[in-house]
Amino acid sequence: VQLQASGGGLVQAGGSLRLSCAVSGRTFRAYAVGWFHQAPGMEREFVAAINWSGDSTLYADSVKGRFTISGDNAKNTVYLQMNSLNVDDTAVYYCAAGPLISRQYMAYDYWGQGTQVTVSS
Repeated sequence: VQLQASGGGLVQAGGSLRLSCAVSGRTFRAYAVGWFHQAPGMEREFVAAINWSGDSTLYADSVKGRFTISGDNAKNTVYLQMNSLNVDDTAVYYCAAGPLISRQYMAYDYWGQGTQVTVSS
C-alpha cells in the first residue's frame, strides 16, 4: 500500500487548506486512514481518522469543529479540510493507513511522505 499526501502550503491565520491522501496498491482490502502532524522538536500527534466505509470518524480535541475528514472510495482518496487555521497548526502532516480506525500512530502500518502546512500570523 502506498500513500501520497498533498495539498500543504503557506496560509494566513484564519485561512483554509485541503489536504489529500491518495491510497494505491492493495486497496481491495479495507483500510482506515488517519492524519497525524508533527511540528519541529515535537512528537507526532493524531489529528483525525476515518474508516474506509466513511461511517466512523475520530478527531483530536484541538481540531474539532475546524477540520473535517472525508473519503472518496471511487478515487481511493481521503481529504482533510482544514478551516480556521492558526499558527499552532503549523507542522508536517502525514497520512497513514491501517486495519482499524485509531488515534494511536502504532495502529497504522503504512505512511505517506508528509506535506508541510505553515500558518502565518
